[in-house]
Amino acid sequence: MEFLKNQKKVIRAWCMYDWANSVHNLVITSVIFPIYYHATAVNKDGGDMIQFMGFEVNNDVVYSYTLSIATLILVILSPILTSIADYSGRRKFFMKFFCYLGAASCAYFYFFTKDNITAAVIAFGLSLIGWGGSVVFYNSFLPDIVTEDRFDKVSAQGFSYGYVGSVLLLLFNLALIMKPDIFGLTQADSDSGLTSRIAFITVGIWWALFAQIPFYYLPKDQRTNKFKMSWITSGFSELRKVFNEMRTKPLLKRFLAAFFVYDMGVMTVIYVAALFADKELHIPTQGLIITILLIQLVAIPGSYLASFFSKKYGNTIALRIEIAIWATVPLAAYFCTTAEQFYVIAAVVGLVMGGIQSLSRSTYAKLIPEDTPDTASYFSFYDVCERLATALGTFLFGFIIQQSGSMRNSVLMILVLFVIGFILLIRIPSKQIYD
Repeated sequence: MEFLKNQKKVIRAWCMYDWANSVHNLVITSVIFPIYYHATAVNKDGGDMIQFMGFEVNNDVVYSYTLSIATLILVILSPILTSIADYSGRRKFFMKFFCYLGAASCAYFYFFTKDNITAAVIAFGLSLIGWGGSVVFYNSFLPDIVTEDRFDKVSAQGFSYGYVGSVLLLLFNLALIMKPDIFGLTQADSDSGLTSRIAFITVGIWWALFAQIPFYYLPKDQRTNKFKMSWITSGFSELRKVFNEMRTKPLLKRFLAAFFVYDMGVMTVIYVAALFADKELHIPTQGLIITILLIQLVAIPGSYLASFFSKKYGNTIALRIEIAIWATVPLAAYFCTTAEQFYVIAAVVGLVMGGIQSLSRSTYAKLIPEDTPDTASYFSFYDVCERLATALGTFLFGFIIQQSGSMRNSVLMILVLFVIGFILLIRIPSKQIYD
């Protein structure tokens, strides 16, 4: 039986997975876990050189390598698993698997102490794989639940759900850490890290609990037969088929090229903004938390603003507007010298962060073949582009710092990426994007 599209309850349920998983991005990768990690992943003397898998390594190196390795694993696994999922008809099964892997890994952080740094770091890597793995399957459901004319609005709605949900849990966790007496705990519990470890459990519970809503309402898997080894070879055949199809679609190839370049700039800004504020402007931790909250809150109307632009001008023109605004961020950051100036820049980032991400997702959904049964495989290529963009963008940022000795020179590199991405998007006619 064909699944009925544009059902309001299904759309809300799909958006709830953004609500469920976005707490990982905010609490784990952006705010509480990095602070707790740097306070806990130290040696007996409080130094940065720690024992990891029998080697003495700097804790920052371990952290950054974990991010890189998890990204690389996703780049390798994503196309393979999505192809198997498309062939076997078990997309939701794989989405559940990665969701529970990520949620369980976050809950494991409760046991993260100076005595089990290695296990906690491995759990951190698994949480990243769980998050990224589940999102590619989640994204692939968009063309299945709504018609093309609603892609932009629903994609923006999903991101806004994610921003609201993640901010709510972060505020709860910040209250738990800063005001433990409200919850019947003491300041000693907070100083010892107990409240932070409880916060990690809440992330795992929140993620797994709210994920039950989309798991219930999203289209059911088409096949329920048991796993067969032939799925693997058939999955590779499916991947090759989708890849060959993509080669015949010039607009799709052009968009992925443009997306890869401008997303290098976007993801680099997201990952290094706090580092820039800390190293260049010496903004304290409390100020950084306020900045992150500001970005999340401004991103909610920003997502809908991008949807408005796409409806009025077409997708690629709307993306060019977003990129043009993004380009002002590194330019302003290069000349930024005060915390107040940085907060203004952060507000601009928030305005376009959700917008460009939601619009990129919906634009890609419009470009894949209509009613294709291989949406997960198609979205795996989108996911791979995003992962590689993150890895390459952050690598170039660090490489320029190493060569020039200046973080501000790396900031100018981001500006160049936005300019190139803007130029590449010009090759895609905005009004003919549906053809």
